[in-house]
Amino acid sequence: MKNTAACFVAALLFLPAVASAQTMGHMPGVSGATGIKAGKGVGVITALDPKSAKVTIRHGPIPSVSWPAMTMAFKANPPTLLKGLHVGQTVAFDVRTKGMDAEVTAMQPR
Repeated sequence: MKNTAACFVAALLFLPAVASAQTMGHMPGVSGATGIKAGKGVGVITALDPKSAKVTIRHGPIPSVSWPAMTMAFKANPPTLLKGLHVGQTVAFDVRTKGMDAEVTAMQPR
C-alpha cells in the first residue's frame, strides 16, 4: 500500500511538468525543451559596436518572447548583419532568446 501511494504522489508531481513541457513545444516562438524563443520586432538603432558585434535597439513589444517595449543591446549573429546600418535607422529584426541571452539573427532597414 505504501509503494502504491508513493507512486501515485510521484505521478501527481511529475505529470504536470511533462504536460507543461509538451504544451510549450507547441507554442508559437517556443522550441520545445531547449527553452529557445523566437520573435520579430521593429525598432530604432540607438548604438552600434561592430567590434563586439553588438547593436542596441529601442523596440516595440515582441509578444512571442513576452517582451514589452524597451531599449536593449543584442549580439548580432552573424556579425555581418551590422554592415551598412547606422544609429537612428529603423529596422525590422528577428530575435532569438534563451534565458537571459538574446541575439538578432536577421535585420532589414525600413
